Formats: sequence, structure tokens, C-alpha cells
Amino acid sequence: MHIECGDHSDQGRVRTSNEDSRVANLQKKIFLVADGMGGHAAGEVASQIAASTIEEILSNTEPDSNPEELLQLAVQNANTRVYDAQVHEIEYRGMGSTLTLLVIRENRFYLAQVGDSRAYLLRNGILVQLTRDHSVVWQLYEDNLITKEDLSHHPRKNLITRSIGTHPQVEADIQSDDIHQNDVFLICSDGLTDVLSDQAIQNLLSSSGKSPQEICEMLVNTANAGGGPDNITVVVVRISPGA
Repeated sequence: MHIECGDHSDQGRVRTSNEDSRVANLQKKIFLVADGMGGHAAGEVASQIAASTIEEILSNTEPDSNPEELLQLAVQNANTRVYDAQVHEIEYRGMGSTLTLLVIRENRFYLAQVGDSRAYLLRNGILVQLTRDHSVVWQLYEDNLITKEDLSHHPRKNLITRSIGTHPQVEADIQSDDIHQNDVFLICSDGLTDVLSDQAIQNLLSSSGKSPQEICEMLVNTANAGGGPDNITVVVVRISPGA
């Protein structure tokens, strides 16, 4: 199994700063996107703390550790560090972050999710959203009160129901499954998905002859061409036959 990855981030066409953080650690097979919130640079601090804590913990654990327990532990540690910072520093009060984390161990992938950044899987030409948003509007969607197309422009779309650092404890959604040859994973902030439809994302991820890095840049550029109303961050991981 051969793994390739790419990553790209942009502040978009409207925001004056970028509060997203990402990790694309090919050696340790750790990939994540964190979208900070809080304003006045606090969101950027929250996402950076979350991302660096996750990478630190997952990079320094025994290879035979239980991956699902390890992901939950890493998420809780990230939550504690962000929460402590926002409680003890007035300028960081109320900050928090989303977190979407992909880890690959042998022939399986593991996902941890908090907030409304997303993970997708392109398999056999079909795009599937692996994560569910922790948000008010996603609950409305699951209750069949709005369509998926309504999510990006609903007046309550920014109300997330679970985040890193806003409470002393947090529970991540954890899932795992087998990896197939030619799988393509996408992790992204809502700056991408608020602009591009699932079909548009599928078309770009399916681009033949393009590297994961080139696909990342295409995704971000297309979101910016669509208005770029928010920070846009993407990580693409592709599995191909090989050693």
C-alpha cells in the first residue's frame, strides 16, 4: 500500500486572517483539519493548539496502542489544553475549534470528529461523507426539515453543538474501516463545503493525472472562485497499489 497526500489552506476572499490549522504528516500517517473560532486571533490559537497536541500525542505513542482509544485520548488532551487556555487568558475567552482527524494504521483507517469540518471518501468513483456535522442545521437535515443544499446558507449554520475547548470534556465520534486500493480521502473545513457541492467535490477528487497536492490547490481555487466567504483548508490522502 502506497500513500500520497497533499494539503493547502487559504484565508478566502472575505476573511482578513486564517483561523484554520492542518496536519499532513505522511511519515506518521496523521492527517487533520481544525477550524478555529473566537475572533481576534483566538480562533487561530485554538486550532493550532488542537492540531499540535493531536500530532504530538499520536507521534509519540507505542505502535501497538489501541487506535480508537488513542484517538479519544488525543482529542481529550487537545480539548483540555484549549479549554485551559481560554479559561485562564482573557483574550482567549470563549475560543474553540473543530477537529476532523484521519489516522491510518496498517490496512485500516480511523476517524475522529468534533464539530462541522468534514471527512469524505471517494471509492470506486462514488463520494461518501464519512462524518456528520455537530451543528444545529445538521440536526435539522437529519430530521428531514431541510435539504443538504440548505445547510450552507441556513441562518443558523454557524451554531455548532460540539467543539474542542469550549467545555472541560468533549466526546469525539470515532469510526474505523478497512482501506481499499485507490481510496481517496478528503478532510476539509466548511469554507470548502459551504461553496462546493458534493458533486463538484467528487469531480475534482476524480481528476485523472493530478497529484493530491494539485487536487488540493484545485479545490481551494474553485472555492475561492465561488466567492471564498470563509477560510478554506483541505487535506487529500490517496491510497494506491505499492509497497
